[in-house]
Amino acid sequence: MSKFGSSQSVTRVEDQRFLTGAGRYTDDIAPQNALHAYVLRSPVAHATFTLDTEDARNAPGVHAIITAEDLAAAGLENKMRAHVIKNRDGERGDASPRTILAEGRVRFVGDAVAFIVAETLAQAKDAAELIELDFDDLPVKLDLAPGGPVIHETAPDNVAYDFHLGDEAATDAALAASARTVTLTSHDNRIIVNSMEPRSAFAEIDSDKLHVAVTGQGVWGTKGDLIKWFGLSDGQVRVTNPDIGGGFGMKAMEYPEYRLVALAARQTGRPVRWIGERTESMLSDNAGRDLDVTCTLGFDADNKITAYKVDSLSNMGAYNSEFAQAIQSNLFARVLCGPYDIQTMYFRNRGIFTNTTQVDAYRGAGRPEAIYALERVMDFAARELAVDPLDLRRTNFIADGAFPYKTATHELYDVGEFNRVLTRAATEGDVSGFAKRRAATEAQGKYRGLGVAYYIESILGDPSETAKIELHEGGARLYVGTQSNGQGHETVYRQILHDQTGLPFDQIEVIQGDSDLIAKGGGTGGSRSVTTQGVAMRKTADVLLSNLTDFLDKNMETDGMTFDAEEGVFRAPGSNVVVTLLEAAARAEAAGEGHLATSEETTKLPGRSFPNGCHIAEVEIDADTGQTRVDRYTVVDDFGVLMNPMLAEGQVHGGVVQGIGQAITEQVVYDQDGQLLTATFMDYGMPRADDVPFVAFYTEEIPSTANPLGMKGCGEAGTVGALGAVANAVQDALWPLGLRQVDMPFTPSRVWHMLQEAKRQVAAE
Repeated sequence: MSKFGSSQSVTRVEDQRFLTGAGRYTDDIAPQNALHAYVLRSPVAHATFTLDTEDARNAPGVHAIITAEDLAAAGLENKMRAHVIKNRDGERGDASPRTILAEGRVRFVGDAVAFIVAETLAQAKDAAELIELDFDDLPVKLDLAPGGPVIHETAPDNVAYDFHLGDEAATDAALAASARTVTLTSHDNRIIVNSMEPRSAFAEIDSDKLHVAVTGQGVWGTKGDLIKWFGLSDGQVRVTNPDIGGGFGMKAMEYPEYRLVALAARQTGRPVRWIGERTESMLSDNAGRDLDVTCTLGFDADNKITAYKVDSLSNMGAYNSEFAQAIQSNLFARVLCGPYDIQTMYFRNRGIFTNTTQVDAYRGAGRPEAIYALERVMDFAARELAVDPLDLRRTNFIADGAFPYKTATHELYDVGEFNRVLTRAATEGDVSGFAKRRAATEAQGKYRGLGVAYYIESILGDPSETAKIELHEGGARLYVGTQSNGQGHETVYRQILHDQTGLPFDQIEVIQGDSDLIAKGGGTGGSRSVTTQGVAMRKTADVLLSNLTDFLDKNMETDGMTFDAEEGVFRAPGSNVVVTLLEAAARAEAAGEGHLATSEETTKLPGRSFPNGCHIAEVEIDADTGQTRVDRYTVVDDFGVLMNPMLAEGQVHGGVVQGIGQAITEQVVYDQDGQLLTATFMDYGMPRADDVPFVAFYTEEIPSTANPLGMKGCGEAGTVGALGAVANAVQDALWPLGLRQVDMPFTPSRVWHMLQEAKRQVAAE
């Protein structure tokens, strides 16, 4: 195996341009003569409104103002796509569309009202000030419960959907017959994604073709929307994703601005550009999490789980965002039972509309929420049952010999050795030495806690993917259907192709994010990229090499030509004939068979893979201030076969930091009128470097049988495990004080108030 092949920690080739300012982000590459767009957004959370744009349309530099009325006049549908799931009564969930531009009624602060296009951004903003908005306020609903002021007439009690899975009667009966039951309600706080690069887009008419560039996680959804919206043909629309500065699920779906820049470019005949400012992004980007989950576990006399019942309420915000209904229902259910042998379960989830920004996918999309709820109640149960939290997990793990294992929620886990991973984590995390560290912390007047979380996640998204390889004189062009958002795809895809062909990295060009260059792809999301794309690449390379081998045998009158991937050459048995891959491509071209130097294949994974692992966190809490600090952090993951361990470790580090951020510092806060109080980095607690400890990362390789590469995906794993580990560590630290209900985020103020409550309880006794 060469030094650049699979399972090698090759440094990222793309970082050279990123770190030297040579990245090509959407706002950097917008046409120089582009008009600037600005979105006028609602300053109130719930109201009917009228608007007068006459003065603004006549303002200096203004080329266009687009409102809902203008969309109707142009015959364009004023709604965005959203997946609607089936309710437990068999009917469909509420299908109230999210409008592109508010139409007579706004439903959250930041709702888009008008799109202003001018020569300069300053002129667009000045024109927005001239638009007369008359509001009649409506009552605001913010609580996460059915009922309250109606947001959509089609959703009684503001219930967007009512999903269920499992056998409620059997679960209730099993719980009633259990030796012990334990119930815990946990809150999963709302976060703002805050990708490094805000959302942005530009549109232009290029040779009668509409070209739209967006900061997205794929191009084909946007292209399909534009084709349908404008009634265009496939060949009339091109969508591109240049470099993307972070997506995390938030950029996986459609937004109003992407269609509006396209419309404005068509109307004005000029390129149009838009980029969200930071506070604008905080107001209008899809938020994440925000749900209340009540979990009940039943146990027999040997502490084996007898039944599991989950009832959750998830905040949808003001509208059905694209994937929102599926996130906390179907996707949550994928890993509802985690790594445990639970045969009897019932899950109910209701989505609730509120006058807040819409909620959709955020790193993990349903799986972190499910694992957080499960691992919180497992840890809580261990304390209530007076057993070691690690032992309770071992008692209930799916046995090594039970795989492939069909879960109660109909997932098929292909492989797993959960106890092996847990044991390694306990060793690497020095769990046996915790008591000594706790005593040392207490001697300093602080509290210390250890928390464990064992996660499993289901790799989601389209199981199909396409790859295309073109050989040319200077090397190879590799076209992929996924989209890097900073994960290092350009490096790992080069590794995969190098591993099969022997081509050096500098001879491989990775091309992504252009709907003109690759006809179909699944984009990035659900930790699918390297697994699905890698399998497609392997198949494409196999076909390419097979075709060239047959050609050489025929052309050179040899028999049994073979390809040496280590050296990147074809060899004829019994002779000294050696032909490099690029020479073979050139020979085919010269023979009039240049098509043999190109291969394009689409593959489909036979099943999902299930990354899993154990996170162990230790926290210190200052008794006087409530300041909570994550002091130690250990992760042992089973990602199957790793293509690049260094990139996997980086992905885990990033995910853990996002989990620590949500657990310790991040929280979206609205006032009673629905105004966002955390709309700047001065108010919203993004984690900083000194909030994060060294993250010790280890792997136990148990290859997946669900794909020929044995990989399992790793992009979201860090976040899936981090929430429960940190929260359980805080619970452990505060349990001796009598505190039984602790919820994220563990900010100094919140923890200080918990400590005061503990003191009041002691005083009352």
